[in-house]
Amino acid sequence: MITWSELSNDGKRDALLRPAMKDNQKLKKTVGDIIRAVRAKGDEAVLSFTQDFDCASLSELALSQGKLKQLADSVSQEVKAAIDTAYDNIKRFHDAQQPESITLTTTAGVTCEQHFTALEAVGLYIPGGSAPLPSTALMLGVPALVAGCERKVLCTPPNSDGLIAPEIAYVAIKCDIREVYLCGGAQAIAAMAFGTDTITKVDKIFGPGNSYVTEAKQQVSLSADGAAIDMPAGPSEVLVLADKSARPDFVASDLLSQAEHGPDSQAILVTDDASLINKVKGEVSEQLALLSRGSIASEAMENARYILTRDLDEAIEVSNQYAPEHLIVQVNQPREALKRIKHAGSVFLGPWTPESAGDYASGTNHVLPTYGYARNYSSLGLLDFMRRYTVQELTQDGMRQLGPTIMTLADAEGLDAHKKAVALRMDVLTSEDDTNE
Repeated sequence: MITWSELSNDGKRDALLRPAMKDNQKLKKTVGDIIRAVRAKGDEAVLSFTQDFDCASLSELALSQGKLKQLADSVSQEVKAAIDTAYDNIKRFHDAQQPESITLTTTAGVTCEQHFTALEAVGLYIPGGSAPLPSTALMLGVPALVAGCERKVLCTPPNSDGLIAPEIAYVAIKCDIREVYLCGGAQAIAAMAFGTDTITKVDKIFGPGNSYVTEAKQQVSLSADGAAIDMPAGPSEVLVLADKSARPDFVASDLLSQAEHGPDSQAILVTDDASLINKVKGEVSEQLALLSRGSIASEAMENARYILTRDLDEAIEVSNQYAPEHLIVQVNQPREALKRIKHAGSVFLGPWTPESAGDYASGTNHVLPTYGYARNYSSLGLLDFMRRYTVQELTQDGMRQLGPTIMTLADAEGLDAHKKAVALRMDVLTSEDDTNE
């Protein structure tokens, strides 16, 4: 148990340190080497890394449409029905985010417009490893479909047989994803960002992943010929904000639901009730013993924090400082607490709203900013798969009205060509006006 009020400023910083941020320089170099190899050798490098890390017998990166359909058809009706329900909810929520164009007359004769269009080619990264995530395929595939992206490229690590989870295949078909490639990690990010003979370059890359994926996304986004990215979404994290009204078993299950994602996940409980911390610790031990991924969750829980605050106000301050990916609010009046929450990727209010709901089927997107980036990044949404652009049109009267202002400002900045472009038009209009008189 960590008593927040007893910590120094350095102690508070250390208490909220993300475990995956350690050894950062080594991570940067390793990922940089992978990216350089992919840029130099293309498919050969991607295939080699995939053989080393995922499937030694893999001979080609592309998964055929025939094999994709065969895998999708093997999904049980029960799971298909669950995916269909989640798909409907997610699609409904993202359909509601469709933006509207704006047309405005700012000055007589001057029309300004804002429009939106889908990104042409998007890369969708679906983590694999010990827990393939069809839910993430939904969270990326559905908004890409709703936005109208022409090319949707899905990369996911293959299993030891050189295949993907049938559930991911089923989602890919539902979302009209026609390019599926068997590769993961930093090498998949590099392939989508720069292109290979098999994988044509995309404009923007989406999806969460481990530390290597997160680092690769950031590195390719800094390259002029790379690709944009959605956000720095890395290992999962949750902060549970609770008071004495919270049920210890609910809180423990929410902490463990993130811990089972991977050993670099982080779970934090912040509360003003010391007895709750002790009860939650007991529940964590009991529930861990029953989990199929108990060893992974146990390792992640070594990074867990149980923080005791003076009151709920201080607890909210701790949460805002941490800026969690997932924030679960299990307090007596969660809506009141929400008014004071400034930084979180996604918020789950009340005892009946586990983070699992947002992960799978409530309709919101589970691709969220981590590492404290919830301070300046948003949860994934439809607009991330689109770009906005502006249009302006001046009539002759518009030029007469605005021309002098433009020339004055251009002159103030010393940009003669800018001023000349307007002055020439003003001279023509003046000449026409004189002729008409």
